[in-house]
Amino acid sequence: MAAQTDPNGEPRVPLTKERVLRAAVNLADEGGIESLSMRNLGQKLGVEAMSLYNHVTNKDDILNGIVDIVVSEIDAPSSRADWKAAMRQRAISAREVLLRHPWAPRLMASRTKPGPAMLRYFDSTIGLLREAGFSIEMTHHAIHAIGSRALGFTQELFDENTEDLGPDVAAIFLRQMADEYPYITELVGEVSHDDDTTLGGWDDQVEFEFGLDLILDGLERLRDTANNPQKVR
Repeated sequence: MAAQTDPNGEPRVPLTKERVLRAAVNLADEGGIESLSMRNLGQKLGVEAMSLYNHVTNKDDILNGIVDIVVSEIDAPSSRADWKAAMRQRAISAREVLLRHPWAPRLMASRTKPGPAMLRYFDSTIGLLREAGFSIEMTHHAIHAIGSRALGFTQELFDENTEDLGPDVAAIFLRQMADEYPYITELVGEVSHDDDTTLGGWDDQVEFEFGLDLILDGLERLRDTANNPQKVR
């Protein structure tokens, strides 16, 4: 019996759920989550859409699966790192992963059935904080604060800013804003997310890590206060 080949005449790689999900991630990366349909996915894999149902239950099964694949790409912190360094590493890695898959945060928020990678991620994060001395309540707060930073971080107001308007139009726009919004005008005039970062510049990664460090420092102080209230003055 002759081996099956794909439309290009190459030996056909057997279809598996893992292969279907990886192709779905690639499809979403290329065209956004809106481009992900059973028909498009079948075309990308070189198969009829109906054959996908031998490996996935439905489109919802695919959406749950690709969220889990994205989460699995987040680096696990070193077991030798202290909790702040570990949480910092994990949050920065999460941001890098979500920048690679910009469709993922919105999809994550819509999912109600966490997969194995998501469960491992949360369990290890909770364990990291609990072993560092955080109470259950403070651990809950910390996960929300750091998770919101990683998932919800967006570029600052006016990041697409007046540079897109051209220098002359931008100057007029800023003058018109100056009287009513003096502080916004000052910020837009002085700060650009494209500035040289060698002097502690203003790009998005700098802003993200600045806010992340504030959260981690604050959590450390709250933990120490809760565990050693007699030392607080």
